[in-house]
Amino acid sequence: MSLDVPTALLERAETGPVDDAEFVACVRDSLPYAWAVVSEVAGDLQRAGGEFADHAVPPPSEAERGQLLRALASDAIRGALERHFGVKLAFQNCHRVAAFDLSAVGGERYRAFVSTQGQLLNQSPELRDC
Repeated sequence: MSLDVPTALLERAETGPVDDAEFVACVRDSLPYAWAVVSEVAGDLQRAGGEFADHAVPPPSEAERGQLLRALASDAIRGALERHFGVKLAFQNCHRVAAFDLSAVGGERYRAFVSTQGQLLNQSPELRDC
């Protein structure tokens, strides 16, 4: 299961749309490692400015790696995180998370990161089993 959904939030979801802020809080509480990584990379981008910031440190355990995979593989979760932080997220090698300034989406650096070539160039023997 990806998220630990409080009963009250689940009941609201059964009757209609849920506020983005409530959903983001559920993600934050359910996937704390993924939240920390995305918060860090979005904060790095904001502090440094520019087009791009990334986090390439392997997670400390498979549980944390699973959180990243669940957060970034879900369109709903990824979209909510992008809206909350005001960035476009990109993901490689089951732990490399990048945040792009929205104005950089479609630009050369973004296209390179999300390309098949970019994925292939970021492979190494130690990443093949992640």
